[in-house]
Order: sequence, then structure tokens, then C-alpha cells
Amino acid sequence: MKLGVNIDHVATLRNARGGIEPSVLDAALICEMAGATAITVHLREDRRHIKDDDVLNLKKNLKAKINLEMAATDEMQKIALDVVPYSCCIVPEKRQELTTEGGLDVISKKDKIKELINALHSKGIIVSLFIDPDKNQVKAAADAGSDYIELHAGAFANAFGCEEQDVEFNKLKDAAEYARNLGLKVNAGHGLNYENVSLMNKIEGLCELNIGHSIVSRAIFVGLEMAVKEMIELI
Repeated sequence: MKLGVNIDHVATLRNARGGIEPSVLDAALICEMAGATAITVHLREDRRHIKDDDVLNLKKNLKAKINLEMAATDEMQKIALDVVPYSCCIVPEKRQELTTEGGLDVISKKDKIKELINALHSKGIIVSLFIDPDKNQVKAAADAGSDYIELHAGAFANAFGCEEQDVEFNKLKDAAEYARNLGLKVNAGHGLNYENVSLMNKIEGLCELNIGHSIVSRAIFVGLEMAVKEMIELI
């Protein structure tokens, strides 16, 4: 199992003062050096953290895979086709949300998502769909032609240490098994941290975990390189 580090909140800190520090590129290079195999960035419609130039600079300077999280919009499709990251993860997006609140509803948008996947595939871009651990959504993702799904681990993370923990964990485990049987590769992310991440080792066949907020938060105390290495050790 590999680690993709989401560095959105490095950009959040930079944008708080409107300057150039801390450098998103420098953060990505440190994560790469520490052993992260992918750098994930979410280019939001409102550009609240990652900017267009950040994506271009990362593509130009990184050896690690760039995973671009994006909404299923014409604007983001054009950017992805111009930049050609290693992979794109299609996510739902609401302007007012603080962070992504749930998985993509592939069932209701399957035709549009299939068209987007085909366009990205035409440039050799690997596509993942960020979905809740729901078998109907997993099946829709497979039908749409996605290469991967990324399971939204938020409900499990919120239930960690509570009575519902096992219920939410089993949803992830069952959805991952179902996805693999359909020929999909499986990642997971959202809400994973240094306390709950080790349980992901009990889900067979997970390829990669995408973790951001927890690592950037930990980096305040131990530095970014050590924070990444500690997470890699746990997974």
C-alpha cells in the first residue's frame, strides 16, 4: 500500500497571508523525498487553496505522480487535458463546504462522468472516482469505465473509537472487495490520520491512501519530512 500526500493545506496557509510562503512546490518535493509516491492537489472552482500555477509547477518539477482532484466540469476537464497529470480523481464539489463532504453520485451522473472519463483516457490519464462505500455506486463507477475508485473513509474516521466503528469499517472492506471483483483498483482517503490509518491494512488489496490534513497538521510539530515518514511506517 502506497501513500499519496494531499498538500492543499500548505496552499491554505500560504493564501492566508496572500504571499508565497510556504511554497507548495517545496512541500511537494519534501513529500517526494520522504517516500510519498503521489502528490494530490484539489483544484477547486473557487481556488481557495491550490491555484492553476501550482498544478503547472508541480507537473514541471516533480518525479512523483501528480493526482489532480477535480469536479466534473467543463473548466476542469480542459485544465486536466492541458496539464495531463498522471491521474485525476473526480470528486463532488460544493462551493460552501469546508472539505469534501461525501462521495460522488455516479449513478445520477453516469453519462456525463463516462464522457469525462473517455476524454481523460484519450490523453492517457488514469481516472479514479471518489465515492462512498456503496455497492451501487461501485457498480456505476465500473460501468462508467473508471480505472480506480477512491473510497470515502470519512464516516469510518468519524466513527473511530465509537460503537459504529466496525459497521463503517466493514462497509469499506465490503465495497473494496466488490470493486476488485469488478476489475477496479481501490484507493481510500478522507479523514485518515495517525490513529486510525493502521486499520486500512486489514482491507485487502488497497493500492494507495490519500492523506492530507493530518500530515500537514503533524508537520507543525515534527516537520513535513518526518510526518510523511511516520505515516508511511504506519501504513
